[in-house]
Amino acid sequence: MPAEGDAVDLKRNDNELLTQVLAGEVWPALGDRHGFRVDPDGRPFLLPGMGGVTLGVHCGDPATGWAGDHVEPGLSVRHHDPAANFALQYLSCVGNRVVVTSGPGAGAEGMVIGQHAYVLVDMDECAMRQVTTGDQVTVFAIGQGMRLTDHPKIVVKNCSPALLAALGGGTASGGRLDVHVAARVPADAIGAGSGMVSEFANTDLMGAYAGLGGNLSLGLEGLRIGDIVALADQDHRFGRGYREGWTTIGVISTGSCQLFGHGPGPSTLMSGPSEAFRLVDDPASNLGVLLCRTGGLRPDPVAAGGSDQP
Repeated sequence: MPAEGDAVDLKRNDNELLTQVLAGEVWPALGDRHGFRVDPDGRPFLLPGMGGVTLGVHCGDPATGWAGDHVEPGLSVRHHDPAANFALQYLSCVGNRVVVTSGPGAGAEGMVIGQHAYVLVDMDECAMRQVTTGDQVTVFAIGQGMRLTDHPKIVVKNCSPALLAALGGGTASGGRLDVHVAARVPADAIGAGSGMVSEFANTDLMGAYAGLGGNLSLGLEGLRIGDIVALADQDHRFGRGYREGWTTIGVISTGSCQLFGHGPGPSTLMSGPSEAFRLVDDPASNLGVLLCRTGGLRPDPVAAGGSDQP
């Protein structure tokens, strides 16, 4: 038997998973004639954040401190057909490979880092500067339907096989799942996103703004894009809501927000009873470390046939 803290291989149903090719495009930033919004202290603001291509913000960069609202790093991708867009949201998983298929940036590759109003894609900064709104992208979607054979109480959501393999040490002694997390989020930080289905958009975290002090701070000012986090007392198996004694694992996919009840947001990766997890505090638990490699990104394998994606 392994000693406490040791872990054994994680068994999952990879042979049952399908890879589905999904289409989308980089969506422009949108607005209306009511340009200004109001922050929690009544101050009006007009800031960039959602839609288009957001340069200079990647996995590992700060989630807070930007002069932006609902900051979406990298490419903001959706489909013009509403039903196809829901499928893109529901089926794209964090860590999935994305390829730009039109425009000057055609051939550039990135990965899904989460969902918000759009599917969010990170890639190399030089490649990203060749991409613009209207460019077509292909997502190699794999991960929905994944089950952890030895952890039936844990439900996996929006998590690619490549990411799951990189998240932690597998099954630890006592049958718990080892998960390395960069931060632990208290239940009172949970804001907008509660009540929504956990395959769509993400959960906003309150009290995660740079410069907070006193009783306003929840210790989340240092969050980074791509951080793997543990949400206390959150059950995201069949939606998102408070359930004492449950834990949800997520990845910070969006940055600074200015609206009351909003903030940097984690996309859901897995959820289950707290006793099913063994959380390991690890500042390096970030997508930029887990999935990025010099010269490119490690793609998910294609499920059918087991070969690499083209």
